Amino acid sequence: MKFGTKVIHAGIEPDPSTGAIMTPIFQTSTYVQDAPGKHKGYAYGRTRNPTRSALEKNLASLENGTEAICFSSGVAAMDAILKLLKPGDEIVSTNDLYGGSYRLMTKIYGKFGIKSHFVGMDGTKDMEKVINENTKLIWIETPTNPMLNIVDIKKICSIAKKYGVMTCVDNTFASPYLQTPLDLGADLVLHSATKYLGGHSDVIHGAVITKDVKIAEELRFIQNAAGAVPGPQDCFLVLRGIKTLHLRVQRSCDNAKKIAKFLLAHPKVDNVYFPGLKNHPNHKIAKKQMKDFGGMLSFDIIGGRFRDAQKVMKGTHLFSLAESLGGVESLIGHPASMTHASIPKKERLKVGLTDSLIRLSVGIEDADDLIQDLEEALRNI
Repeated sequence: MKFGTKVIHAGIEPDPSTGAIMTPIFQTSTYVQDAPGKHKGYAYGRTRNPTRSALEKNLASLENGTEAICFSSGVAAMDAILKLLKPGDEIVSTNDLYGGSYRLMTKIYGKFGIKSHFVGMDGTKDMEKVINENTKLIWIETPTNPMLNIVDIKKICSIAKKYGVMTCVDNTFASPYLQTPLDLGADLVLHSATKYLGGHSDVIHGAVITKDVKIAEELRFIQNAAGAVPGPQDCFLVLRGIKTLHLRVQRSCDNAKKIAKFLLAHPKVDNVYFPGLKNHPNHKIAKKQMKDFGGMLSFDIIGGRFRDAQKVMKGTHLFSLAESLGGVESLIGHPASMTHASIPKKERLKVGLTDSLIRLSVGIEDADDLIQDLEEALRNI
């Protein structure tokens, strides 16, 4: 079954009681049992819900995994993965990653004796320098947020296997339409389903997908025991969004390419970070492991002044100033003060995240209108 068919049909069956083609929202906290412990597969809403089960089957298929476990947010999904570790364990992570991921690793799990190392993964030397007998997880984010670096998933996973270390890829920026990390050797794939999977800026949701039965069992135990589960309506909204995932992401990719070329040629723009550009240092890797280059890009303003970046962000009309990404509408944001404010400035600057860096989540509007919107905003500086 090809991807465009999977998003519609994988794991989805018409409701047997009514024939409804859309998965019903099973808005219930409990289920009547025929006898104590004898039920129809569902006993309590935190443990299982039919709407959630349908979504989990669909997500497992999209990522070519065998199990998907859903959570109340992307961060909750990451939290469940980190709960697989114990005090004294260590994590090796990309040094350019979502601020919320950095915060969870350092501010929460750091207090419990789990140490995180943040290194560049363009090569492998820096990573292998910090891998030791305590390393239990390699955390990969690709494309990275917000610098749009591309990590060679297959290469990093092969090194992880050499050391017997588990790998997880945050696939939020790409979505399973553009890349499937499990096929490249990853043990786990994480999504903030709030973004491209949901696609309409109306739900908070997270998911983990794996082929490893043992890991899936542990995560499902954590899902139930810790209780950070999504509600049935949230699951319904993600299922609805997934049906158009391939169409939305492809349109965003096409728009982002045009906008990246426009920005690259603009005299008031300095660096443009987009893996679809041939001058991007990881362009060849992106071309190898991704179907297309995504709908996210970042750029610096000439001169590096925050006030100029502010003028641009305040001057757009179609690009809305907001956090998040992956919706049908285009968003503009300032990582240093918004999504990545929890990362110390010194660490941000190490990866090129300046105070003038602007991040775009390119939506599915007409590309010419989006370019005109940016052109008018850039006139303010």
